[in-house]
Amino acid sequence: MPDRIYSLKEVSKHCKESSCWVVYREKVYDVSVFLRDHPGGEDLILEYGGKDVTAVMRETESHEHSDAAYDMMADYCIGTLGQPRHFNDKTREELHRQRIAVLEQESEFNTYAQDNFAPAVTNAAKDTAFLDLRRALIPQFFHTQFTREFYLEQVHKPRYLPTPAIFFGHPLLEPLTKTKWYVVPTLWIPFVLYQLYQCHSIWPSLSITAGLFASGVFIWSLLEYLLHRCLFHFDDHLPDAQWAFLLHFTLHGFHHFLPMDSLRLVVPPALFVILAYPWIQLAHVLFPPWMAHGIIAGGVFGYILYDMTHYYLHHSKVISFHFKEMKKYHLAHHYKDFEAGYGITSKFWDTVFGTTLEYNQN
Repeated sequence: MPDRIYSLKEVSKHCKESSCWVVYREKVYDVSVFLRDHPGGEDLILEYGGKDVTAVMRETESHEHSDAAYDMMADYCIGTLGQPRHFNDKTREELHRQRIAVLEQESEFNTYAQDNFAPAVTNAAKDTAFLDLRRALIPQFFHTQFTREFYLEQVHKPRYLPTPAIFFGHPLLEPLTKTKWYVVPTLWIPFVLYQLYQCHSIWPSLSITAGLFASGVFIWSLLEYLLHRCLFHFDDHLPDAQWAFLLHFTLHGFHHFLPMDSLRLVVPPALFVILAYPWIQLAHVLFPPWMAHGIIAGGVFGYILYDMTHYYLHHSKVISFHFKEMKKYHLAHHYKDFEAGYGITSKFWDTVFGTTLEYNQN
């Protein structure tokens, strides 16, 4: 894939028969040599020379293109569109509408709230404009170049494969990215019990231990919201650089790209240790040992509830009480509007911070 980035202003200069460029889905194509071979005539392409033809090519009623035509376009791709943007209120609204418009084209936009919801399988052979689902995903970031707008548009467009995707493709690293749901409670409940034992041993009061434990769960619920909204969805402030896209994709972008990948829905143990260690150390700095142990127990237990709830919402026929509504709420975050509805276990903090997502209740 070409790694040259062009501005829209630069593309607009190529609108003549001798040099005719067009933009389609953030990619720049030099179609000069194709003009005379175009079945609809060269005048039709020249009319849109130097412009974005994405909307035109979507109008299937007036100008439908075959799959072969889209495949042929790859031969004329010369680079990627890169437009400098300033995130004032107007462009922020415009970008939001543009990203949601991509979701609206998918069938899941209208079906996610159904009790028997099942996403359509992605045609991996054709859906390659962003990442090739047939190959290891992470290595592709070292050989491609995206604009920030294109990356954020595509990474939040959900795909579905019936089998787990290839993440690293390395025989040693790949298994570390896959985690069965039951690994989380198996590993971390003993840790929670140990922290509770330590707390009660130092300060033998059941009521105080229970209070600290509850405080830890509450603190985690806030962390769950803040991490999801401010770190995982750091979209507007994401640097326009490949390393930033790679980091974003690894932390959370992959989950929006393939939200139903069953082996990538809970946090791998090695990653959780890395993420949790600074918070555990901070608890021991801020509080005396007996308090720290109780709060850590509640915090880790809150994380267990979060991971189990997350998996349950994605892959189970949930019970009506609470979880049926939260399943629709969370799937709406994936398939309707990923810029709201950050709560997984509850809507509490979304309500507090004004990010509640309105979704289809049917």
